[in-house]
Amino acid sequence: MNGLHLTADLSGCARSALLTDARSLARQTREAVEGAGLTVVGEHWHRFPAAADGTPGGITGMLLLAESHVALHSWPEIAAVTLDVYVCNYGGDNSAKARAVMAALVALFEPADAHQQALERGRPGPPTGR
Repeated sequence: MNGLHLTADLSGCARSALLTDARSLARQTREAVEGAGLTVVGEHWHRFPAAADGTPGGITGMLLLAESHVALHSWPEIAAVTLDVYVCNYGGDNSAKARAVMAALVALFEPADAHQQALERGRPGPPTGR
């Protein structure tokens, strides 16, 4: 149950084309996750339709990991992205891998501003019975 939960709220993202390209976004997110040594076990990506004024819709997506998950949501109309990286540390400490994924994803979008937070989840010590 112990783990590390990282979040980032990105604004002023310079890579605006990426905010509406689900295929490229999925590929580059998988590369960041696998490059950090985490294991993808499933994924789902959704592109929202364009707004009535023709503004392209954003992307929401998630990679399910053996270690937990990575979620991403884009708002191309305001050049923003939110990121969520959570890893459990049950069989080993995956914290450095989570930080590597987050760093790679933040760099990918080239934001003007990135507000990041970290939360240690669970209880210290060995797991208890359910």
